[in-house]
Amino acid sequence: MFLFLYLTISLGLSASGVVSREREANSNGDSSLKDIQKKVNDLWQNLLYPQFINEETDRTGYATCEVKPSSKLDADKPQVTGHVLFKQSYPNGKLEALFELDGFPTGSNQSGRAIHIHELGDLSDSCDSAGGHYNPFNVNHPRHPGDFGNFYSKEGRIRKHKLNLLATLFGPYSIIGRSIVIHEQEDDMGKGNNKASLENGNAGRRLACCVIGICNKNLKSLLFPLGLCLVVL
Repeated sequence: MFLFLYLTISLGLSASGVVSREREANSNGDSSLKDIQKKVNDLWQNLLYPQFINEETDRTGYATCEVKPSSKLDADKPQVTGHVLFKQSYPNGKLEALFELDGFPTGSNQSGRAIHIHELGDLSDSCDSAGGHYNPFNVNHPRHPGDFGNFYSKEGRIRKHKLNLLATLFGPYSIIGRSIVIHEQEDDMGKGNNKASLENGNAGRRLACCVIGICNKNLKSLLFPLGLCLVVL
């Protein structure tokens, strides 16, 4: 009887050790896999030379987005048009963007307008088919790469230059081919205490949108005139 108990306890301890080692191995395996994925992404980011980079532009990438009103809007809604221009040095420079938008109401005490990058460059159903926020890291709003925050118009116009943005033109998380959406309302910056707040900031309807495309001119040419940009869809 004692021999039987001894063998049972020994086998149980042995099995427990095997399971523990298997769990440790699985944990190490998951960690190794994440490390490999990070290294692959880093290689992509730093070694894959984008085709749209030209040495004449000092290894700088440029992109543009020609904003047009949503076809789903009521007649009394703002008809927003304009451009969003991007510039980033390859491979590790911070993205900067210039927002030049027109068509907002001209009265005083205008509320802010949320502007975000959305997942899809699909405008087949106007701005409604652009998908949700571009969220490659599966985090809550407002920590998405293209959560640009709120913009305030003056005399019906928005002119804003933003630096050190989290989005990028390069690598596996490039925003090229995705869309920009200008919303009707302010972004609550994830403080709305509901699910939508953590997804999109309760920013409301989509007033206007565009697809981000490569531009073949330098930033100086982009500004004067804007029409020198070539959008590749």
